[in-house]
Amino acid sequence: MLAGAAHAGGDAVRGAELFRQNCAPCHSQESGKNLVGPSLFSVVGRGAASIADFRYSAAMKRSQIVWTPDQLLAYLKAPRKHVPGIKMMFPGLADEKDRESVVAFLATLGQPPSAGPDTADSQTR
Repeated sequence: MLAGAAHAGGDAVRGAELFRQNCAPCHSQESGKNLVGPSLFSVVGRGAASIADFRYSAAMKRSQIVWTPDQLLAYLKAPRKHVPGIKMMFPGLADEKDRESVVAFLATLGQPPSAGPDTADSQTR
């Protein structure tokens, strides 16, 4: 909810596509499934370098970042400038709207499905 309120300009649907194009080769959106990079399930609000079974760079371990929407926006602009010394080779997303959309999508990962009349029905399909 915080991410949605803080960055209402982000389009989570567009962010999902941008995630598939730019992030999914190295990052899973599933809980407990690390790839080359750590899982991004429930990343919003999580501390950097906090997944116990992932080998983070010393720079990321020292960063003491909490992945708020604002931190994610800054990081996604230029990761290696935001945290010098990290291993991630991704250069970043230049477009601010794209970054907002990715953050909006990331905010949906790990969130319970919205309670609505179709929730139970959609879970049984």
